[in-house]
Amino acid sequence: MRNTRALAVAGAAVAALGLSAPAAVAWDRPSNIVVLPSVIARGGQLTITVDGCRNGGTATSTAFSPTRLSPVGGGGKGNEGDRGGAGSGTARGTATVNSDARPGPYDITVTCDGGSLTKPQAFTVIGGVRGGIGGSSTTGATPTDVAIGGGLVAAAVVGGGVFWMRRRAERNI
Repeated sequence: MRNTRALAVAGAAVAALGLSAPAAVAWDRPSNIVVLPSVIARGGQLTITVDGCRNGGTATSTAFSPTRLSPVGGGGKGNEGDRGGAGSGTARGTATVNSDARPGPYDITVTCDGGSLTKPQAFTVIGGVRGGIGGSSTTGATPTDVAIGGGLVAAAVVGGGVFWMRRRAERNI
């Protein structure tokens, strides 16, 4: 019975050590890139958050100029345990999408603490709306639209007249 307990304690210790080792290594390199919002119009602002960038870094994409990422938090140890460091191991920055960016998906590459990480299709740029004219790019109704509308109105008038005449004729009987 004592061997079983000793084996269980040893197994729990190995599992705890095995689970904590990858977490300690994860803070040495960029490990996760989060971009919000994931769909954005040209000229909009993206918030980029990266884990594993204790001292900040740089985010680059073809849709925006290189953007500086600053450490989140202050002088405390945060998630870094006893290793010290500048912040909590997370860095954040705001990028403005170029007004002439083509619609479609874009990758982001983050470089910090001597390592880099690329997130493919991290966000999607959509075409902007032409403001001031209701999103429309035409100047009004086309002749075809006017003909269809006029035909529908004429059919409604004729149908209403026929209905009214039939009701009037039924009352006289």
